[in-house]
Amino acid sequence: MSPASDERDRIRAAMDRILLGTAQNSNGALTIVALAEEAGVPRNALTQRHLDLKNDSYAQVRARGHMPDSEVRLRRQIVKLKELRREDARELKQLQTDVEHLVRAVNQLTAHNRQLRNALSQPGPPVRALPTQPHPNRTP
Repeated sequence: MSPASDERDRIRAAMDRILLGTAQNSNGALTIVALAEEAGVPRNALTQRHLDLKNDSYAQVRARGHMPDSEVRLRRQIVKLKELRREDARELKQLQTDVEHLVRAVNQLTAHNRQLRNALSQPGPPVRALPTQPHPNRTP
């Protein structure tokens, strides 16, 4: 037998063992990595040379009502990423509201500052004398 057909036979046998739950050389996970390990071939044998066997493996896993582990991980990650997007959207909305409030506050303070500067620039006595009151403990 040529190495290529021997490789295909080993992959098919490994696929059967994994699907039956009797993996001998791998952890038995429903992944291409585990299939390659079980068959004793490099992973790129499945991802480059024998794509039909890789696709067949995934199809058999789905036909049995299972989802490949890689798909399960990706679906979990999608859920996490969607939650992160919702959190980011909430935070962005809050930040936009905060910015609007801060802009209003800056505008009010700028107007008040302008009023104070105008008042200081007007002519008039800068100091006003307050009336004096007798001290309660002193006698006049």
